Parts: sequence; C-alpha cells; structure tokens
Amino acid sequence: MGDVVRGKSLFIRMCQMCHTSDPNGKHRVGPNLFGVVGKTCGSKYSHSGFNYTESMRTKGIVWNESTLNTYLEFPMKFIPGTRMVFNGIRKEQDRKDIIAYLATLK
Repeated sequence: MGDVVRGKSLFIRMCQMCHTSDPNGKHRVGPNLFGVVGKTCGSKYSHSGFNYTESMRTKGIVWNESTLNTYLEFPMKFIPGTRMVFNGIRKEQDRKDIIAYLATLK
C-alpha cells in the first residue's frame, strides 16, 4: 500500500511537468491522469482528445496497481514505441506512493 500524501508530492515533483491530474485539467506533453486507474491504455475512454501513439492504443491493458507499477518502472520497456521519454522510477515505494495518489483521482 502506498502513501497518498507522499505520492502527491512525488507526482508534483516527477510527473506534473508533463501531466495534469485535475478533473478538468488540460493535456500537456502527456495526457491528464485524472481517473486513469481502471481505464484502458490509450483508449478514447482513457482520455479523449489526447493523441496516443499506436503502441499505446493497441496495448489493450487496463491501468491498475500492477500495470502502472510495471510501466512506471521503465515505460519504454513495457510499451515500446511510447512517446513517454522517461527513464522510470526505480524505487518501488515511490511507484507505490504515486499509484496510491493516482487511485484517489476519481
């Protein structure tokens, strides 16, 4: 289980330069991540109006604790062809905390 407060702080420091997390937040380089948990990767039901890569649209995974953990560890390895040029979050607890924060965004 992750720490939501710490996760929000980590999100602001590590993710917010490319992603928003507000209910009506605009997309940046990456999509708004409000409500991402439980959505299908790259689908129109995930975040409409964002231009996902083909690799994201065709992956077909649902974002949950396990898939987000694997993705955040090294995005380009989990989904080759993603535009998320980010080397990942190496510390498992940091990933858990960010995922715990994302899970509150409903």
